[in-house]
Amino acid sequence: MPLKRASRGRKKGGKGSSDRVQCSNCGATVPRDKAKKVTSRLNLVEHSLAKELRAQGAYIASPTVLKYYCISCAIHFGILKIRSADSRRQTGRLR
Repeated sequence: MPLKRASRGRKKGGKGSSDRVQCSNCGATVPRDKAKKVTSRLNLVEHSLAKELRAQGAYIASPTVLKYYCISCAIHFGILKIRSADSRRQTGRLR
Protein backbone atom coordinates (compact mmCIF):
# COMPACT_ATOMS: atom_id res chain seq x y z
CA MET A 1 0.00 0.00 0.00
CA PRO A 2 1.52 3.39 -0.96
CA LEU A 3 2.24 6.01 1.66
CA LYS A 4 0.32 9.26 1.66
CA ARG A 5 3.06 10.96 3.69
CA ALA A 6 6.67 9.91 4.21
CA SER A 7 6.42 10.59 7.97
CA ARG A 8 2.91 9.09 8.20
CA GLY A 9 1.81 12.45 9.62
CA ARG A 10 3.95 12.28 12.76
CA LYS A 11 7.38 13.31 14.07
CA LYS A 12 7.87 10.30 16.28
CA GLY A 13 10.42 8.22 14.41
CA GLY A 14 10.65 4.71 15.84
CA LYS A 15 10.02 5.44 19.51
CA GLY A 16 6.68 3.68 19.97
CA SER A 17 3.67 5.46 21.44
CA SER A 18 3.77 9.08 22.58
CA ASP A 19 1.79 11.02 25.15
CA ARG A 20 -1.33 12.95 24.22
CA VAL A 21 -2.22 16.64 24.44
CA GLN A 22 -5.49 18.51 24.09
CA CYS A 23 -6.17 20.83 21.17
CA SER A 24 -6.35 24.44 22.38
CA ASN A 25 -9.32 25.16 20.12
CA CYS A 26 -11.65 22.14 20.01
CA GLY A 27 -10.34 20.08 22.96
CA ALA A 28 -9.63 16.92 20.93
CA THR A 29 -6.92 14.64 22.31
CA VAL A 30 -4.09 14.36 19.80
CA PRO A 31 -0.68 12.62 20.02
CA ARG A 32 1.95 15.22 20.95
CA ASP A 33 4.10 14.42 17.92
CA LYS A 34 1.15 14.85 15.54
CA ALA A 35 -0.22 18.07 17.05
CA LYS A 36 1.02 21.42 15.75
CA LYS A 37 2.77 23.44 18.45
CA VAL A 38 2.41 27.23 18.29
CA THR A 39 4.36 29.54 20.58
CA SER A 40 3.34 33.17 20.90
CA ARG A 41 4.09 36.05 23.24
CA LEU A 42 1.40 37.70 25.34
CA ASN A 43 1.48 41.50 25.61
CA LEU A 44 0.31 42.53 29.08
CA VAL A 45 0.74 46.27 28.48
CA GLU A 46 -0.62 48.39 25.63
CA HIS A 47 1.94 49.19 22.92
CA SER A 48 2.07 52.98 23.38
CA LEU A 49 2.36 52.68 27.16
CA ALA A 50 5.03 49.98 26.84
CA LYS A 51 7.06 52.23 24.51
CA GLU A 52 7.02 55.05 27.07
CA LEU A 53 7.95 52.73 29.92
CA ARG A 54 10.85 51.23 27.95
CA ALA A 55 12.12 54.75 27.20
CA GLN A 56 12.30 55.34 30.94
CA GLY A 57 14.26 52.11 31.42
CA ALA A 58 11.54 49.79 32.71
CA TYR A 59 11.55 46.05 31.96
CA ILE A 60 8.23 44.71 30.69
CA ALA A 61 7.77 40.96 30.89
CA SER A 62 5.89 39.25 28.07
CA PRO A 63 5.18 35.60 28.90
CA THR A 64 5.18 33.00 26.16
CA VAL A 65 1.96 31.08 25.51
CA LEU A 66 2.22 27.52 24.22
CA LYS A 67 -0.72 26.09 22.28
CA TYR A 68 -1.23 22.74 20.60
CA TYR A 69 -3.64 22.39 17.66
CA CYS A 70 -5.09 19.28 16.02
CA ILE A 71 -4.59 19.09 12.25
CA SER A 72 -8.11 20.25 11.34
CA CYS A 73 -7.91 23.32 13.61
CA ALA A 74 -4.38 24.13 12.37
CA ILE A 75 -5.68 24.12 8.78
CA HIS A 76 -8.68 26.25 9.80
CA PHE A 77 -6.45 28.88 11.47
CA GLY A 78 -3.97 28.93 8.55
CA ILE A 79 -1.06 27.40 10.50
CA LEU A 80 -0.95 24.57 7.94
CA LYS A 81 -1.70 24.76 4.24
CA ILE A 82 -3.28 22.02 2.16
CA ARG A 83 -0.56 20.57 -0.07
CA SER A 84 -0.53 18.51 -3.25
CA ALA A 85 0.23 14.78 -3.20
CA ASP A 86 3.77 15.31 -4.55
CA SER A 87 4.71 17.94 -1.98
CA ARG A 88 3.31 15.78 0.86
CA ARG A 89 5.59 12.90 -0.05
CA GLN A 90 8.70 14.94 -0.96
CA THR A 91 9.19 16.80 2.36
CA GLY A 92 10.30 13.79 4.38
CA ARG A 93 12.56 12.17 1.79
CA LEU A 94 16.13 12.76 0.86
CA ARG A 95 16.46 13.61 -2.81
